[in-house]
Amino acid sequence: MEEESEVKEEETEESEGEEHAEEAVEETKEVTEEIEEPVEALEDEEAVEEEVEAEEEVSAVEEEVKPPRRREVEEEFVEERIYTIPLGRVWIAPRKKRSPRAMKMIKDFVKRHMKLKPRGEMEEEEEPKRLIISNEVNERVWRRGIEKPPRKVRVRAAKDKDGNITVFLAEGD
Repeated sequence: MEEESEVKEEETEESEGEEHAEEAVEETKEVTEEIEEPVEALEDEEAVEEEVEAEEEVSAVEEEVKPPRRREVEEEFVEERIYTIPLGRVWIAPRKKRSPRAMKMIKDFVKRHMKLKPRGEMEEEEEPKRLIISNEVNERVWRRGIEKPPRKVRVRAAKDKDGNITVFLAEGD
């Protein structure tokens, strides 16, 4: 009899444990359902916001004026030359002044070879000519930092009908 009562007690303990486990599972299901509803609402709001932003970007792009194509710009150039500019003398300068000096050397080289007059020699009524160095050339010089500019740079200098000179990185580099 004692054995039977012990077995019954064990069975009742097991059934009580199972009931508690089932209640815990039901509670967690309810909590997760409550949480999922606001999450779904937030996802819907985010999707709507993304669509609105995409529409605004498209309308902004349509409103912007498109830049002229590169071919059209190239047609305006009167004279175009390709140079390999030696920058070996840049390395004479202190380490922290090498890349800025390289940029100055590129400007001086192009002014000298493309015959761009300094501002002081121009007549007062004449509009000053400009030297424009493209971002690609600048990035090539600064690619390894201020201390290690390249030993030489291959560029394409183009003079337009107004006399302004634009320096591009030579193609293939």
